[in-house]
Amino acid sequence: MLGRALKLRERLGSLGPVAALGAACVAFGVLSPQFLTLDNLALVLQQVMVLGLIVAGQTLVVLTAGIDLSCGLVMALASMVMGVVAFEAGLPWSVALLAGIAVAVGFGSLNGLLVARMRLPPFIVTLGTWNIAFALTQLVSGSRTISDLPRPLTLAGETFTLGGAHVAWGVPLMLAAFAIAHYVLRQTAAGRHVHAVGDNAEAARLAGISTRRVLLFAYAAAGALYGVAAWLSLGRTGVAEPNAGQTENLDAITAVVLGGTSLFGGRGSMLGALAGTLIVGVLRNGLTLIGVSSLYQVLCTGVLVILAVALDPQARRLAR
Repeated sequence: MLGRALKLRERLGSLGPVAALGAACVAFGVLSPQFLTLDNLALVLQQVMVLGLIVAGQTLVVLTAGIDLSCGLVMALASMVMGVVAFEAGLPWSVALLAGIAVAVGFGSLNGLLVARMRLPPFIVTLGTWNIAFALTQLVSGSRTISDLPRPLTLAGETFTLGGAHVAWGVPLMLAAFAIAHYVLRQTAAGRHVHAVGDNAEAARLAGISTRRVLLFAYAAAGALYGVAAWLSLGRTGVAEPNAGQTENLDAITAVVLGGTSLFGGRGSMLGALAGTLIVGVLRNGLTLIGVSSLYQVLCTGVLVILAVALDPQARRLAR
């Protein structure tokens, strides 16, 4: 019964973001004939492929009633580590890739340990690790951009032809990551425990769930996703950029909220998170096509986030 109720809540919670995404696509399709072309839709997917991995990780954390402000800078640090290990140390690209992902997982695990073991507020913990990751990125890089990376590290930015559209290889990687995370959350005990801890941590503990272990799992898994996002970031830009990722935390939280995941924890899905990611991409792309300046794009996104947060308590009551 609990599993059925959880699945029903996830489906209902995903309907709103998916409907909003569809409405946005129709609106921009009417306002700009170029929007619904295959190449433009492929461009939207390419533009959000890095953000999508970060959103997937952020969703895992928010489902536990936490928050991760360090996600963008951890991604930037991981990408810089990949660049330094491959370009300056001259080690194989596979070693560089694993080193970057290991750094990201290490930061995620550190966040999880501080939140779970020391019971520190996630906001403060991840704000601190945001600053640590920023400083380490500048130190590791020497404040310089690293180019001439091995092709396997930038492969995610290359494209293949699908139905006449040029799709980046990072797009199917992003979709695969969402599919795996979706399966874990819906079909495994670990995923159900994440929802339970976010819904009511004390009730989950009394039911025999190790809340500390669940929190550590969520933050460490989020770190792994940030590490993969770092790889996709190298593919999208072709360089390891020390100033990357500084606003990705805000973009990720925006997409999580627009995707219907409750900031109070316990309610949300990867399908909704994917829809939220695409909403962010569609809004930016569509508003650009119709000539709206970037300043007003930020304004529109901010208004949508406030509306989504304001409606969250009512959505939680309906879900119960």
